[in-house]
Amino acid sequence: MTLHRNIDPGLAVAVREGALPVVDLEGVAVEDLPGLRLRMSEAFAAMEPLPPDERVTVEDRTVPGPDGAPDVRLRIYRPAGREGVLPVLYWIHGGGMIFGQVEMEDPRLNHYVAELGCAVVSVNYRLAPEHPDPAPVEDCYAGLVWTVKNAAELGVDPARVAVGGISAGGGLAAGTVLLARDRGGPAVAFQLLICPMLDDRNTTPSSREFTDAVVWNRTANLLGWKALLGERAGGHDVSAYAAPARAADLSGLPPAYVDVGELEVFRDECADYALRLAQAGVSTEFHLYPGAFHGFDGLVPGAEISRRAAAERLVALRRALFG
Repeated sequence: MTLHRNIDPGLAVAVREGALPVVDLEGVAVEDLPGLRLRMSEAFAAMEPLPPDERVTVEDRTVPGPDGAPDVRLRIYRPAGREGVLPVLYWIHGGGMIFGQVEMEDPRLNHYVAELGCAVVSVNYRLAPEHPDPAPVEDCYAGLVWTVKNAAELGVDPARVAVGGISAGGGLAAGTVLLARDRGGPAVAFQLLICPMLDDRNTTPSSREFTDAVVWNRTANLLGWKALLGERAGGHDVSAYAAPARAADLSGLPPAYVDVGELEVFRDECADYALRLAQAGVSTEFHLYPGAFHGFDGLVPGAEISRRAAAERLVALRRALFG
């Protein structure tokens, strides 16, 4: 790994020390992904589990999925001992459309719940290539519809619903919000898009530049989109709900927060999406973190730039959910 000249010093230390997990997808074919995912899941399951956060209660529910599709698992977090109706963040995990599960987001979401005093509902959507588009975004939308429909039972406020996600989950969050607008679905108050995966075309300067990247490079990104879209990837027959950068009309969407690292494939598509949201009349906050790679805050949480990014997201969520 050749470190980029602009890498943040606090992040560079972790890279040099080999302290970051490496997922090398060079030479991996789409048909190899289920087996690779199984091995990763087994390794994750074998890890020492984190002790439960006593500040947060966690419950798993299985709820109806899209019409004709399997049920969807949701993980519901609430502040322990907190009664009454709470605002809710509907959360979508990352993993390039091909990896990931709700359990991996426990530390982040426990922190949000404990710090903000909100509820969180996290969706475990189907993954590609076994479940290509539109399965992932339809699962996410179905879970959102169920959450709002059952708000009274869950003790959450249907008028204070934020939709958020990271990486592929950020892209799915943007797609879910587009679906909610276009189908006359749940009223979403805010969208939190952390380094979202938005554009299958891979034609921006940053998508071409980062053939060598700390976490998620061009090869990995092309593989993720191919798994999701098959031969349609990069062509003309791709829905904006799968690749929100393709949406021609961004008007009428809820206020947005978008952030991304300087040294990652998604940099330019995120910057462009944030600008287009603002041009469409959507109140938008955008952060480009200098010297940061994909997922930097989760991988090196102690770095100063990671702490700053995490704090800014909490400020945005607090303002959106509590006014």
